[in-house]
Amino acid sequence: MRHGKTGRRLGRKTSHREAMFRNMVTSLLSHEKITTTDSKAKEIRIVAERMITLGKRGDLHAMRQAASVIRVKSVVTKLFATIAPRYKDRPGGYTRIVKLGIRQGDAAPLSLIELVEEEMKPAKAKQVPVKAKPAPVVSVVAPATVAVEPIIETVEVQAASAEHEEPSEAKAE
Repeated sequence: MRHGKTGRRLGRKTSHREAMFRNMVTSLLSHEKITTTDSKAKEIRIVAERMITLGKRGDLHAMRQAASVIRVKSVVTKLFATIAPRYKDRPGGYTRIVKLGIRQGDAAPLSLIELVEEEMKPAKAKQVPVKAKPAPVVSVVAPATVAVEPIIETVEVQAASAEHEEPSEAKAE
């Protein structure tokens, strides 16, 4: 029985699977996006987000824990120096998985796993003033209705004068 044993086995032995995840997480953190199958991407997400959380802690013990998973020392340095500070205010969800379709050879579902950019946050802040703009629109509408009334009167006056002019034109012909 598999009680308490989570995660996909992906048709590999434990040591092979862990080595594959370490290599893929190292590639993800160095290139900031990789293409792989859906099931591998879902498993890599767990390990990658754990590494970024360690990077946010920033102490020596966290660096050593990350170095035990990440294969390349320069990638560990990049994680702690550039990637982790990017997500200092974000509580989680550092990665995004985008479905790409199926692979031509074996029809395996492919996905792109990438690090989420933090520039999305200012875009949300811009939405708040947009909600405040409908109030001035209402005040602009009121003068427009006042301006319409003289136009209607002018049209009526022109229509009345046109009625008087028609018989004079008929007499001229």
